[in-house]
Amino acid sequence: MPRTSDRKPAGHRPDPPARDGVTYIDYKDTDLLRKFLSDRGRIRSRRVTRVTARQQRQLSRAVKNAREMALLPYAAR
Repeated sequence: MPRTSDRKPAGHRPDPPARDGVTYIDYKDTDLLRKFLSDRGRIRSRRVTRVTARQQRQLSRAVKNAREMALLPYAAR
C-alpha cells in the first residue's frame, strides 16, 4: 500500500465544458449533455465529470429540460 508521501500531486485538469470551449450549457446541445450521462441515462456525479458546483447545477437543469422536451431519455430502471 503506497504511503501518502509516495503519491504524485493530482495536478490541475481543466473541466470538460471549458476544455470544449463551452461558455453556456444549453439544453438543446444534446451531444454535450450526453457526455455527462451514464449509459443508463443517469446524470454523472461531479467527482466523475470534474465539473464545478455551478456547472453541475447548470448541467442538471439542462438535462432535466432536455428530458422534458424529449431530446434525452429519462433514466432506465
